[in-house]
Amino acid sequence: MSFNEDTICTLDEAVEQLALEARESPPSALTFYREYVSPNKPVVVQNGLEHWPALKKWTPGYLRERIGGCEVTVAVTPNGYADAVTDGKFVMPEERRMTMADFLDILDHPNQQSGIFYIQKQNSNFTDEFEEIVDDVESDIQWGTEAFGSQPDAVNFWMGDTRAVTSMHKDPYENLYCVVRGWKKFLLIPPTDAGFVPYETYQAAKFIERDGEFHIEDDEETDRVPWIAVNPLDPDLVKYPDFGKARGMEVTVKEGEILYLPSLWYHHVRQSHGCIAVNYWYDMQFDIKYNYYNFLQNVSRVNRKMAKK
Repeated sequence: MSFNEDTICTLDEAVEQLALEARESPPSALTFYREYVSPNKPVVVQNGLEHWPALKKWTPGYLRERIGGCEVTVAVTPNGYADAVTDGKFVMPEERRMTMADFLDILDHPNQQSGIFYIQKQNSNFTDEFEEIVDDVESDIQWGTEAFGSQPDAVNFWMGDTRAVTSMHKDPYENLYCVVRGWKKFLLIPPTDAGFVPYETYQAAKFIERDGEFHIEDDEETDRVPWIAVNPLDPDLVKYPDFGKARGMEVTVKEGEILYLPSLWYHHVRQSHGCIAVNYWYDMQFDIKYNYYNFLQNVSRVNRKMAKK
């Protein structure tokens, strides 16, 4: 583009125009599908949420005013790890019902609590528990919906303590993860490295707090849980040397950005304190790629069994 008096009248306008042209815009559905969905490749989309009222509205004050009296489900753990391996067991969080105002008070004074609090309930908790603010975001991501060929299967709301961590796992969903406030740091491993990611099966259990102390109680009604056996931030490469061959990548998703997290990618997540995010889960296609990744996992499982003999 050439600048002239007919198009740009001042230097300030020229600089502004250059900045606008340099920014990344959300992709078209066709481009998104061809360049990222089809090859199962993650991408961070900038400026995809600028039209969301939530980006400006969702301050602690606004949330107190709009939904402070609403009851929400909060996961509570002593160590920040919900749905993770602790002391050789797969331990789920204690879930508590409290008002949003009480939750915000806890985030204001996190060290005054015996536990670490995180709104992380899934299964579309956003539409179920946050009805008063659902209009502050879109019901779907239009270019994603068009590319995936369906509406979201679930829309989830996330907010919590910086000490709350999501342990490494994978999901059978196409995930559009939108950060509204703060940042999220994802450690990603592609499904093609499935043979290097070790699983073990664990006794299911739950955290229970009594008199200010947390205890782990077995959940006898739940079958043993297969889960990733390493913490990617501190892997035991003596016990699981193959994990050192996995090609991890780290990406920070900032306020106003969208991460496309393809189905079956392993991910471990950290966050800034009070970070707020909304994610959209779309059903994945159970196609030849799914069969291929299952084959990799099955081969890896057989190899590990043979190595133990």
